[in-house]
Amino acid sequence: MKAHSSVFVVTGAGNGMGREVTLELLRRGASVAGLDIKKEWLEDTTALAGSDSSRLVTFPLDITDRKAVLALPEKVKKSLGEVDGLINVAGIIQPFVRINDLDFDDIDRVMNVNFHGPLNLIKAFLPGLISRPEAHLANVSSMGSYAPVPGQTLYGASKAAINLLSEGMRSELLGTNVHITVVYPGAIGTNIAANSGMDMTGAEDAPERKMVAPADAGKQIVDAVMGKKKRVVIGQDASFLWHLNHLSPDLAASTIYKGMKDLLP
Repeated sequence: MKAHSSVFVVTGAGNGMGREVTLELLRRGASVAGLDIKKEWLEDTTALAGSDSSRLVTFPLDITDRKAVLALPEKVKKSLGEVDGLINVAGIIQPFVRINDLDFDDIDRVMNVNFHGPLNLIKAFLPGLISRPEAHLANVSSMGSYAPVPGQTLYGASKAAINLLSEGMRSELLGTNVHITVVYPGAIGTNIAANSGMDMTGAEDAPERKMVAPADAGKQIVDAVMGKKKRVVIGQDASFLWHLNHLSPDLAASTIYKGMKDLLP
């Protein structure tokens, strides 16, 4: 797939990996409809795009608002033309607590943003994608979807749901021109904790963890989409645990617990 002259919808375009995916697509000549919950975040992305911003249209939007999402395809079409690709990046984490201590409000919020949000976008744009000569859908999952992270069990479950949704759709779309990529990032240097409304007081004392720069992650995601890769694992930690989990799930779980238990209350 070629980025030049293609139209992409990117969620989470106002910060982190979503912003970097947006900027990378614009650099490659694509047009982008950028979605995020805060208008000011999208304005910052537009400023960073510079001269490429002429091909960027932003939509402040809560992806859990199904009615607003279902109205998007027509709006994007009027602004940029037919959509060739959808990249679901937006997501939040949960408070760093065990399931026993996790409130139902937090449970619902994580599932709504991480699963129902992408599903809303897919339901809105898939009919149009199927009609295109070539189209692509990318869903950002997580290392936590295949290797259990203590204090992020519900977050991991929401991302595991994205995995099976993606793989099931891959089967359903055989014979069409729609390709699917599932992205498995490890630790990425974004503001996901603050943007998720998490109070990370005390985390300053936790051991420093090596993180992938958001720009590097964004480029890898776009490369995977352009190369029609089915799956991409981002970061040494994600790659290590991907292999370790297949070799010994118990050892993988123990390794993660030892490295992450300091974040639990």
